[in-house]
Amino acid sequence: MDRIVVHRSGPLHGEVVVPGAKNSVLKLMVGSLFAAGEHRLSNVPDISDVRTMGSLLGSLGIDVTYRPESHELILVNSGGIGSNAPSEQVESIRASINVLGPLLACCGRVRLDMPGGDDFGSRPIDMHIAGLSAMGAEFDTAVDHIEAVAEHLRGADITLDFPSVGATENIVCAAVHADGVTTLRNAAREPEVADLCELLVEMGARIDGIGSSVVVIEGVARGSLHPVSHAVVNDRIQAATYMAAAAVTGGDVMVRGARADHMQMFLRKISDMGVDVIPSSDGVRVTASGRLRNVDVQTLPYPGVATDYKPLLVTMMAVAEGVGVMTENLYPGRFRYVEELSKLGADIRTDGHHAIVHGVDQLRGAAVVAPDIRAGAALVVAGLVADGRTIISGLEHVERGYDDLLGRLGALGAHIEPAP
Repeated sequence: MDRIVVHRSGPLHGEVVVPGAKNSVLKLMVGSLFAAGEHRLSNVPDISDVRTMGSLLGSLGIDVTYRPESHELILVNSGGIGSNAPSEQVESIRASINVLGPLLACCGRVRLDMPGGDDFGSRPIDMHIAGLSAMGAEFDTAVDHIEAVAEHLRGADITLDFPSVGATENIVCAAVHADGVTTLRNAAREPEVADLCELLVEMGARIDGIGSSVVVIEGVARGSLHPVSHAVVNDRIQAATYMAAAAVTGGDVMVRGARADHMQMFLRKISDMGVDVIPSSDGVRVTASGRLRNVDVQTLPYPGVATDYKPLLVTMMAVAEGVGVMTENLYPGRFRYVEELSKLGADIRTDGHHAIVHGVDQLRGAAVVAPDIRAGAALVVAGLVADGRTIISGLEHVERGYDDLLGRLGALGAHIEPAP
């Protein structure tokens, strides 16, 4: 669908199942570069980014088949892997940068164009290059592409300036086949990073400190890893989307597959806003009644509030009582959806990396455009409590990261339809 119409809906009720995480599956797919044979991933979301990554890996020699009826992805590595990533797929998604470490580890060389994806302002790859250079890689960088050579990577002691997810993943992957031991300090701790590390260990890599800020990788010989079957970790951002929808509509929704231990700060913040949060062994139930109350929030590296949660939280704040301040510490350009929320009647003022949100009694329907994946989902959530009709275009962004968002919301009672 090019455009949808979201109607004001009553309280959402029921159960929704959270699929696998976009921010994990794309990196797990790249793991197929390490070993010849058939790799299987389950709990794979049916999203366009998976198809784009599959096309990229196909150009490198991996045969990729997706089975939507079972949410299973089969990746066959025949042993002949290329090291030159084509520009069309690389420029489409940010996760394309994740082929850098594995190709250096497995092939000793790589050429790829600068990665694309959502535009959140400057997101340099300096830490990727610095870490891999410390391991012996030699880089030739240009405005539009990267070339790197590393015939023999060596273990190193590396400290990241910032716990970058992408840099952590690339350095860990490269270290899998480096000579000796690599110690990575100030590593990113996100569940999706841990999921990648766990996959590599299942394949035969030697990694300690998974989920901590200090990860130690003992290199193993090229060709020693083997294919495995692995279930993708559930998507905490999709889970948060259904929780936010339940919260703003005053609903009662059981989000099955949500991991409370992966969402502690988000759950704490929405609890502070007046949402009842009930974790269980198979998910999280959220209920809300009455008007939400505003809070102050700041985004931080995991286990802090993820920047991907921010558009959802700002949407909740927009209809909450009082004034709240959202502070963005990671991507200063990621307030571009505020203008779209303002079209719906939200009272939000941005000042540098802060957004001051004055909660309003009522949003009103209007035509808006989704600027990125998470902002698009947040606009859908906002439309559920806006008077009249909210017409949203730019749905191709949402489809990059959400597996049937509209259908899942519809099953909970949301009134959403294609735009005429």
